[in-house]
Amino acid sequence: MPSAAQTWDLRNSSLDLTQGVVVGILNVTPDSFSDGGQYVDPDVAVAHGLKMWAQGAALIDVGGESTRPGSKPVPAQVELERVVPVVTALAQQGVRVSVDTSKPEVARDALAHGAEAINDHTGLANTELLELVVETACGVVVMHMKGTPADMQLEPSYEDVVGDVVGFLAQRTSVAVDAGLAPGRICLDPGIGFGKNLAHNLRLLTSLGEITDLGYPLMLGTSRKRFLATITGEDSLTARDQATAITTALGFASGARVFRVHNVEASRRALAAVAANVAPLRWDEWLLDSNLGASHG
Repeated sequence: MPSAAQTWDLRNSSLDLTQGVVVGILNVTPDSFSDGGQYVDPDVAVAHGLKMWAQGAALIDVGGESTRPGSKPVPAQVELERVVPVVTALAQQGVRVSVDTSKPEVARDALAHGAEAINDHTGLANTELLELVVETACGVVVMHMKGTPADMQLEPSYEDVVGDVVGFLAQRTSVAVDAGLAPGRICLDPGIGFGKNLAHNLRLLTSLGEITDLGYPLMLGTSRKRFLATITGEDSLTARDQATAITTALGFASGARVFRVHNVEASRRALAAVAANVAPLRWDEWLLDSNLGASHG
């Protein structure tokens, strides 16, 4: 099933999504569920961002506030102190960066220091953030989340999870476009694991076509999430990364084109393999790029 959109326009560049792209997760927080505390030192964070970029990530997504289940918001100033030095250093070295935030002040400062896109887990619920996105003409990820990180996994329920998610994303994108945001700058995220149980996640993963039917690129964020450990019966990071890579391949075949992951290499390889079968490159192009998927375009 083809993706509804084959490009995603960011603030100063555009991503070709034909073969899919990988977004590297860079949590500069002490409490993220998978890697909390590993990258709180800005120098360590920048080094990891550069490593993921070299491994073929098309975008490095920097986050200064954990959104793991049960987490609480942090003050904007704390988030700024965590995020901006890392964004600045990466952008100065030519790395394409997005920022995972729902706070207008954090987004504004990050964009001023070189960020190309805002990844908002609240779906542009904040009017000031929406106005900023329109004003700066940056890329934006509009995500669905039921509840807040503090309470989203306390017995989430839906009558129709796919219908609810599609309806929400359709409504929020309509608001954004009506406010003046160019449709080409929008990417959608169904919010796997954000106010969803195992059954909800699997239902969404088997219905991605209903989201791509909205006409926007689709970002899939399954990386290292608990439901993967539940399915496989293994809870190591290696097992979760393997399962993540499998969902990357299956997601591409179902229309997703942007994949937000912790382990860039594993998912990039899976994406390259499935893209060569589902949407093959011309062989002469492949021969010119022996490091398939590592070009930053």
